[in-house]
Amino acid sequence: MQTPEIIEAALARLTAEYIFPDKAALAAGAVTAALAAGDFDALDGPALCAGVTEIFFEYCADKHLRLAWSDEPRDLEEQGDDEAIFAAMTRAANYGVRRVERLEGNVGYLDLTLVADASAGARVIAAAMELIANTEALIIDLRANRGGAPNGVQLWCSYLFPDDETHLNDFYSRVEDATRQYWTLAHVDGSRYLDRPVYVLISGKTFSAGEEFAYNLKTQKRATLVGETTRGGAHDNEFYPLTAHVTVSIPNARAINPVTGTNWEGVGVEPDVAVSADEAFDVAYRDARGRIAGD
Repeated sequence: MQTPEIIEAALARLTAEYIFPDKAALAAGAVTAALAAGDFDALDGPALCAGVTEIFFEYCADKHLRLAWSDEPRDLEEQGDDEAIFAAMTRAANYGVRRVERLEGNVGYLDLTLVADASAGARVIAAAMELIANTEALIIDLRANRGGAPNGVQLWCSYLFPDDETHLNDFYSRVEDATRQYWTLAHVDGSRYLDRPVYVLISGKTFSAGEEFAYNLKTQKRATLVGETTRGGAHDNEFYPLTAHVTVSIPNARAINPVTGTNWEGVGVEPDVAVSADEAFDVAYRDARGRIAGD
C-alpha cells in the first residue's frame, strides 16, 4: 500500500467504528486535507504514523486512537489473530503478575503489569490471591500497568467482593449498538479477599484496563488509591492491520460506570492520597501497617 491507500483504509475504519462519529468525521476531514496538501509526502512509515496520530489526537483527544508502526513485519494472512498475539504476550508476562509477596507486618503485595484475559489468566490470578489470602491488608501495584482485558478486570475485582451483586462497569459498543454489563462473579477459583483494607498504587503511566481496575474499586469504595492521576484512557479498542508494518487502533466502545455515570477518559483516575509515584508504595505500606496495628 502507498500512503494514500493506507490513509484511506485507516479513515474508513475511523468513520465506521469510532465511538464518537462527529469527532471521527472532523478528524477524517483534517487528515484528508493534510494528505491533499502534501503534508505526508516526504514522511517515511514511522513519521507518517506519528503525523496521522497527531491529527487524530488534535480532534479526538483519545490516547487509544492511533496509527501505529511496527518494525517487525506482520503476516497479513494471519489477520484476526490479535487474540493469539495478546495471549502470547500475556503468557510471556506471567499473565500480568510480576511479583507476589507477603511483606513484613503481614501486608500482601501484588505487582500487576497488565490485565490478562480472564479465561487465560484465571489459574495464575487464583494462585496469586491464594498466596496473599491470609494477610491483613493488601497493596495492589498498578503503577506500571498499561491495560488489558475488561473481563480480566472483572475477575480481579471479584476477589475483593463477597458475591455477584456488585455492578462494576459497562461498555457501550458503537459497532454492536449494545451495552455489556460487568458484575462481580459468583465463583472464583481462589480465596476472596474480604473485610480487610486494600490499597491501589497508580501513576501517570497507569492506562486503560489498569485504570478501570482502580476506578471500579474507587467508586465502590473498596480501596484507597495512592499515587498520581492516571493517563486517561477509558475506551475499548480494536486493532486492524493495514500493511505488514502499519496498524490502526480504533476505540469503538466507551466505559460507563454505574456509580458515576461517566468514566475517566481524558481526565484520568484521581488518587485518594496524592503523592509521587515513587512515594506511593511507602505511603500505602506505612498506612497499612498502622491500620493493622490499630494506630
